[in-house]
Amino acid sequence: MHSEYKWLEIAHQLQSIAQAGLTYTENKYDVERYEQILQLSKEITADHSDIGMEKLDHIYDLEEGYLTPKVDVRAVVCRDDKLLMVKEDTDGRWALPGGWADVGLTASEVVVKEAREESGLEVRVEKLLAVLDKKCHPHPPELYYVYKIFFHCHEVGGALATGIETSETGFFGRYELPELSTDRNTKSQIELIFSLLDNPRDTYFD
Repeated sequence: MHSEYKWLEIAHQLQSIAQAGLTYTENKYDVERYEQILQLSKEITADHSDIGMEKLDHIYDLEEGYLTPKVDVRAVVCRDDKLLMVKEDTDGRWALPGGWADVGLTASEVVVKEAREESGLEVRVEKLLAVLDKKCHPHPPELYYVYKIFFHCHEVGGALATGIETSETGFFGRYELPELSTDRNTKSQIELIFSLLDNPRDTYFD
């Protein structure tokens, strides 16, 4: 992780330690100590971001039990050596179709659903391309600890269309990329995807 965001790594580690401790300890004094550690994690995050303590309390309350990474899945769909991208309503920038993994669906099922909902295209998953840890890439700081999964997909039907969360869709070559939604995908990740498509190899990780 970039040194600028070292605070976020510390906050994540403190949250993980605290939640694991609160999950497994039976000692009432340890409970108090772990709650103090959890509070330190919140305060670090609040001091270094624009997220208020009330919102942090709500988010942390939802993350009960042993803390594990959240999973983001992305569809890599090619047409004439160009990648399918969608313009996100939230920031007006572009990303590979995808989103949070859904409970009850496999990762590949999620990516098919996300591609259809965000771009209008029906796709078939062909190969797992990469599993990336968000901290290892130049994303903006993220409150959650995230793994990103990229699947190579082929078009099997449908037509380009916008969705509830997208305002435009299109295909872009490696030298004509639009302004990227760097919270979702970075320029270096898109370059990596093009490289993996050019030179098939084992799944890239981290």
